[in-house]
Amino acid sequence: MRVQLCGVRGSTPSSGAAFRAVGGHTSCVAVAHDDCVPSLVLDAGSGIREVTPLLLGQPFSGSIVLSHLHWDHMMGLPFFGGADRPGSVVELLVPSQGESAFDLISRAMSPPLFPITPAKLRGEWQFGGYEESTFERDGFVITAREIPHSAGRTMGLRVSDGRHSLAYLPDHAPHLIGPGAHGVGELHPAAVELAMGVDLLLHDAQYTRSELPDRFAWGHAAADYSAELAAHCGVGQLLMIHHDPSRTDIAVSELRDQIAVNSKVPIDIGVEGAVYQL
Repeated sequence: MRVQLCGVRGSTPSSGAAFRAVGGHTSCVAVAHDDCVPSLVLDAGSGIREVTPLLLGQPFSGSIVLSHLHWDHMMGLPFFGGADRPGSVVELLVPSQGESAFDLISRAMSPPLFPITPAKLRGEWQFGGYEESTFERDGFVITAREIPHSAGRTMGLRVSDGRHSLAYLPDHAPHLIGPGAHGVGELHPAAVELAMGVDLLLHDAQYTRSELPDRFAWGHAAADYSAELAAHCGVGQLLMIHHDPSRTDIAVSELRDQIAVNSKVPIDIGVEGAVYQL
C-alpha cells in the first residue's frame, strides 16, 4: 500500500515562502495498491489537485471518502482534474447526516456560491452516505468511527489492504468529552479502535498545549494528544497533520521536536508530497 500526502494544512490553505517546505494545501491523502495509480482518496481539500499527476494521464477510477464536510476538506473537489473528465468513474462518500450526499455537496457547490453543481462534473459520478461501519472499496477495507469535532458529523478512518494499515484522523477534538489524564483530551474509544496497531497514524496536531484553552471549541487537537494516542496504540509511526495555517515551516518543526523528545513512537511532520510505502 502506497500513501501520498497531497494536502496537510488545516482550516485554509497557506501560501508564501515560510510555508513552502511543509506545504500549503488542505487535507487530502491518496492511497494506492503497490505499483498502481491511486484508487482511494481521503478528503478533497485543495490538495486533491495534486492527485491528478499521480494518475499518469488516466481518468480517476475509485472512491473519494470525506471525513466530514467542512470547507477545507472539500474545497478542491471541482478542481480534481483527473476525476472531472470523460472516462472517470467516481464514488464520493460522505458521513450520513439527514440529507442525501448529493444535496449536502450541492450546498457549497452551486450558484451563486460556485459556477456549477455536482451534476455538471464530467465522468460517471455516484454520491452516497456512510455510517459507522466497515466496508470495502477498491480492494481496501475501510473502518469508519465517529469522533468528536464540531458542527457536523465527523469520521475517523482506518484503511487496510490486508497486510498493512493506516489511521486517518485529521480533525479530532477529544478534549470536548473530557480533559483526560494529561489535560489535552480523553483517549476516545473510537480513536483508539481506529489507531490500535496501525503502521501509520495521521492525526490532527493543529494546536500547541498552550493554544488549546483559547481555541477549545474550534474542534482540533493539541499535538501532545496525537503523541499520547500513538503511544497508547503502539503505532508504527505518527505523522502530525492538519497544521495550523499560520504555523510556519520552522514553527511546525519546532513543535514536532518538542513532542517527539519524550515519545515512545517515531514522530514526524506530515509534509505535502511525502510518500510512504507500507
